[in-house]
Amino acid sequence: MEVAGQQVSVEAGASCSDALKLALSGKQFKNAVLARCGETLLDLTAPVPADCAELVAIPADAPEGLSVIRHSTAHLMAEAVKKLFPAAKVTIGPAIEHGFYYDFDYERPFTPEDLEAIEAEMVRAVGADKPFSCETMTSAEARERFAAQGETYKVELIDDLAVPTVTVYTQGGFSDLCRGPHVPRTGLLKAFKLTSVAGAYWRGDEKNPQLQRIYGTAWANPKDLKQYLDRLEEAKKRDHRKLGVALDLFSFHDDVGGGMVLWHPNGALVRAILEDFERKEHLKRGYKLVQGPLILKRELWEKSGHYDNYRENMYFTEIDEQAYGIKPMNCLSHMLIYKNKLRSYRDLPQRYFELGVVHRHEKSGVLHGLLRVRSFTQDDAHILCRPDQLREEIIGVVKFVRDVMAIFGFDFTAEISTRPEKSIGSDEDWERATDALKDALDHMGMPYEINAGDGAFYGPKIDIKIKDALERSWQCATVQCDFTLPERFDLSFIGEDGNKHRPVMLHRVILGSIERFMGVLIEHFAGAFPVWLAPVQARILTVTDAQNAHAEKVLLFLQEQGIRAEADLRNEKLGYKVREAQLERIPFMFIVGDKEVEADSVNVRVRAGADVGLVPLAEAARIVREAATEPFKRGGMSYSFS
Repeated sequence: MEVAGQQVSVEAGASCSDALKLALSGKQFKNAVLARCGETLLDLTAPVPADCAELVAIPADAPEGLSVIRHSTAHLMAEAVKKLFPAAKVTIGPAIEHGFYYDFDYERPFTPEDLEAIEAEMVRAVGADKPFSCETMTSAEARERFAAQGETYKVELIDDLAVPTVTVYTQGGFSDLCRGPHVPRTGLLKAFKLTSVAGAYWRGDEKNPQLQRIYGTAWANPKDLKQYLDRLEEAKKRDHRKLGVALDLFSFHDDVGGGMVLWHPNGALVRAILEDFERKEHLKRGYKLVQGPLILKRELWEKSGHYDNYRENMYFTEIDEQAYGIKPMNCLSHMLIYKNKLRSYRDLPQRYFELGVVHRHEKSGVLHGLLRVRSFTQDDAHILCRPDQLREEIIGVVKFVRDVMAIFGFDFTAEISTRPEKSIGSDEDWERATDALKDALDHMGMPYEINAGDGAFYGPKIDIKIKDALERSWQCATVQCDFTLPERFDLSFIGEDGNKHRPVMLHRVILGSIERFMGVLIEHFAGAFPVWLAPVQARILTVTDAQNAHAEKVLLFLQEQGIRAEADLRNEKLGYKVREAQLERIPFMFIVGDKEVEADSVNVRVRAGADVGLVPLAEAARIVREAATEPFKRGGMSYSFS
């Protein structure tokens, strides 16, 4: 067997730890938290598989290492909760991005003081340095054990698994139903922090009991933990839900319903600019604007397959004894627009774009500000093309994504999800589509990861994730091949041979949900929108009432120049007005005093830099316009809102 490039021999039954120790340096061995043989992750205490050709040590700071640290810390937390609150029932506790959570059924919500006590108990358990041990037992034995402990949720999980054997992990006095793997000892879990408590429903279903979810984070070392906690504090300051109120952008109201946004004038203007930009860019790139109705007959959703596969996420209504579905996506109208007339091979590709409002029934427990809503606008496009055009169309979409994300300063990564076990379409269709996705990214020089078997049943896809100012990843753009809708709607074109042929279809979004992208933008820019997006680009501030007439003249001039400006003529101290404009993230402040009136000018202060000083009105307008156009120059683009 090979370990770290060396051939080693171990006796049958030897542990992974024993094997790794033969080839690794002291530091490498000390930093390992689990092992991998082929695609299988193993506890360090697990025996080396008899057929293992290569055993790989996974360090604590590797993605798999961090995941197992976080999962083990979730078990550590559950042990502490059970010790301090014996009546609490445990449910599930997975690792998630940047941390972990565990859900508990307890008679009351956990308080901040409870979290402090739980964390202190966890620290004591780390100091005890207890081993994690794994035991395989029959499901009946495990069921009997957890039933005796009153852990009804574990019993339910075992019953649902319906397998002959399960594994149970134990550390200290706590045992949990778990597939593993875990770190060898609790003493390795030295960098963690409990961060918050939230409500959650068992299995995400509102009809089930409400649970208490404790969130935490865990890292390979205290330095990484501190860096993350610093980012977390900054994220709290940037929380779009707080900034949405502070900047008067949007609100939510119980009287309206969960996940339904009310856009205030400032927020509505920002999204109007964003949507106007999208429309103009799509038209430049050969897309045709289309629009479909909000509701469509149920029979159409049955034809598309959505009724069978997606109706739990849809809203339905009845009009004149006819059932209608409120659309959760825009594709069906686009299929009918294509089919409305005979298409020739010369007519392809057809690129249809719609900023369509859709509704999806998200469970209340997952709603989160603008990032997870029930009513939202999707920048949907559907491209219907010949098979020989597929590669170039995908390249065009990826270029589009690159150009748009560059304007906002986002870096991004790509993933290709390939054919799952259950799928439709021929091997040839899947191979052609997957190769086209790969070729497009290769052509763009864009690295990507493969998510094997994670594609939709109707085709492979590219998912593009952007990284914000806090290094968080967000799923936005998607390019999805679809073999099913052209088939279900019998779409065709007349080829050069005079016969009917089936077009290939791409679903794609650039920003995705406008609401979600707005939430990401607010947090990325901490509410300080770039000048081109800012609802107010310049505010004129008077020193006294004596300058009001000049301020109104400046306001009219700026508005005639296409600049979004307003004047603060209140009888308040200048310092108060300046501070208020700064809190509202106004990009430019134009100060008007007696000197500025006399010189027919303004004194320019910049939100993000030093004061410019006294400048003529035309120069002040030029400064604002230059700042508004600067992001577009990076990609050789141009845009103005009108």
